[in-house]
Amino acid sequence: MHQEGSFLISTDKVRLDLGAIHSFLNTSYWAKGIPMEVVRRAIQNSLCFGLYEADTQIGFARVISDYATYAYLCDVYILEPYRRRGLAKWLMQCILAHPDLQELRRFTLATSDAHGLYRKVGFAPLRNPASHMEILNQAVYRK
Repeated sequence: MHQEGSFLISTDKVRLDLGAIHSFLNTSYWAKGIPMEVVRRAIQNSLCFGLYEADTQIGFARVISDYATYAYLCDVYILEPYRRRGLAKWLMQCILAHPDLQELRRFTLATSDAHGLYRKVGFAPLRNPASHMEILNQAVYRK
């Protein structure tokens, strides 16, 4: 748990507001239409970071990892009224400092609009993008 003024970052899944997380992700560009059950299952199987002001969840991030060699950061958001206050950078610093995420060989993420934030905390473009491959099913939530 990390605290700065009235803001708190916690990995306690009991504190997470699944309704708020689903509401945000359901309208995001990367998870539009995501079913609540998928959000629930994703949270259950990830290391999650909730950002709160008092008891209100105002941000979220999720890390998928084997805790030994690799981690993937996803579903990062800060609610609009709380942006441009340094909270996203602080959230990233807390994630990268988490004891279970140390000494990993690779830590990746994908973003369309937050390159500046991630560069500030050490992320860089793939050194060899041609070596990375994916299976992408963009229609998975539109069944």
